[in-house]
Amino acid sequence: MSILSSISGHDDLVRLSDKDREQLCAEIRSFLIEKVSKTGGHLASNLGVVELTVAIETVYNTAIDRLVFDVGHQSYVHKLLTGRQAGFDSLRQIGGMAGFPKPSESDCDSFVAGHASSSVSIALGMARARTLQMQDHDVIAVIGDGAATGGMVYEGLNDAAESREPLVVVLNDNEMSIDRNVGGMARHLAKVRTRSGYLVAKRRYRSFLQKIPGGKWIYRVTRRIKDWFRRMLLPTTIFENMGFTYLGPVDGHNLPGLLKLLKSAKEMKRPVLIHVMTQKGKGYGPAEDRPDTFHGIGAFDPETGKLVGKGGETFSSCFGKSLCRLAEENDRVCAITAAMPGGTGLLPFKEHFPRRLFDVGIAEEHAVSMAGGLAKQGMIPVTCLYSTFLQRSYDMLLQDIGILGLHAVFAVDRAGLVGDDGETHHGVFDVGFLRHVPGMQLLAPASMVELQDMTRWAVLNCKGPVALRYPRGGDRNYHESAWPNRLWVHQAGCDVAIVTYGTLVENALEAAQLLRDSGVSTLVIRLLSIAPVPVEELKAKLSGVHHVFVMEETSGGTGIWQELAAKLNKSDHAVHGLDLGDRFIPHGKLQELYRFCGLDGESVKNKVLEVVRDEN
Repeated sequence: MSILSSISGHDDLVRLSDKDREQLCAEIRSFLIEKVSKTGGHLASNLGVVELTVAIETVYNTAIDRLVFDVGHQSYVHKLLTGRQAGFDSLRQIGGMAGFPKPSESDCDSFVAGHASSSVSIALGMARARTLQMQDHDVIAVIGDGAATGGMVYEGLNDAAESREPLVVVLNDNEMSIDRNVGGMARHLAKVRTRSGYLVAKRRYRSFLQKIPGGKWIYRVTRRIKDWFRRMLLPTTIFENMGFTYLGPVDGHNLPGLLKLLKSAKEMKRPVLIHVMTQKGKGYGPAEDRPDTFHGIGAFDPETGKLVGKGGETFSSCFGKSLCRLAEENDRVCAITAAMPGGTGLLPFKEHFPRRLFDVGIAEEHAVSMAGGLAKQGMIPVTCLYSTFLQRSYDMLLQDIGILGLHAVFAVDRAGLVGDDGETHHGVFDVGFLRHVPGMQLLAPASMVELQDMTRWAVLNCKGPVALRYPRGGDRNYHESAWPNRLWVHQAGCDVAIVTYGTLVENALEAAQLLRDSGVSTLVIRLLSIAPVPVEELKAKLSGVHHVFVMEETSGGTGIWQELAAKLNKSDHAVHGLDLGDRFIPHGKLQELYRFCGLDGESVKNKVLEVVRDEN
């Protein structure tokens, strides 16, 4: 009988022997490789935190204690150990288990996660709530070294240290050291400081001094002398300077050592940071060799590590190649990314123009403000971010780009529904907030060749701020370019009109075909520019059509249909909005989500017929 199948929570873990826990870790790795090879998901990061998560779930009871993940893609092991093994068959599928922590899924998931650098702030809020409500539980935050490049982390750490709230922050360092290694002396002192005997002696010493006259003063003085002596022997870390007790670095795959360290940190009852060194992809050769590929991967052959199905050109890779060509023509072109040169298609740019590629870490606000500085001094910055992460930079777009009308280009990758990653990653708000920036032009290509044409214009010809939004994946059925037209008629019709933009035109054309089969002639117009909207030109194309359906892959009311309703209603048009609704959209395959949201061809056809038949 496998050990993993008998584990459903903390109580099962504490009964295991050290040997059983080691076996459990091996079973977890095999389980993850088998399941993720079928569904796809975040594999390398989870293989790297197996021992760490087993140790955390053994020392803490996450049904009561609050475990906060940063980003959350490394939470699969946590889910496995908290009674959700069966859920992995439906991982990231519509109606199935999410790939990120989700409180509605389990009480053991203390908070939703999907974006980086917020865990310390959330954990501190929970710790303060615990103290104010006189509750008795622990709070732990787990953050990766990548997420720790975000400035919000240090805002949280600074406040947490000042608060003196009992709180443990686990820094999972799987790629780079945030602070320089402090050598053998540091490791030796870390071991000494975390031995149970040392902690017992320390508590007894403090307890004894508190009982004698002047004891508290003596303790403070001796503690300062001890801290001074330690600083003389080795450099302090940034965390110690903030006020955290720093433990580490420690081997994140040494399970007995992790258990001792976490128990020691739990007993300290003050802000503690544990620095854990792990290997991404640990235990699976292909993931160890290619951790970036296996960070977020589709279905693959577990024997070879090769992807199932053929890859191909994507909007991201197409954009990256286009930008390289423009950088060859103009040495003022530079690129900015926030820790995702691979995801945004910038690896070729990084290879050919390393001095003009700026990877700022997970710091989107900084990326946009820096773009403003580059643009003001005559460079042509192209900031490449996923739509969902660009949200963090709204204030910078207004203050550091918009007010001066700077020529800065924004490549808004993963715009629209992205599928499996769900609520935290769908790019469905950018149309709303980008259109609010005065002077911002917003373009939406429907094909990769159109993206290339728009990119050239945006980089070399546009005079102010401009953004191009494009989806995850590659071309669909449309492979042409209508640029530099600001709108394009894809299908003539006289009864109703569907107005849309981007690759959603595919669904609009499908709906138009279904409507034609039902006897309704449908005009299909695609907007290439959605800020500003070419209203007068659109009015001319809509002449004679009463019902206009504006179809958008945006959150309810954040797109352009309300603007069009205000401007077209005066021209005897009845404008109807078809968007994602006022809700957060779950995870699932793209076509399933279109059906779920009523934006597939069949659903749009039914909505149009409902309106037309009600009128008649």
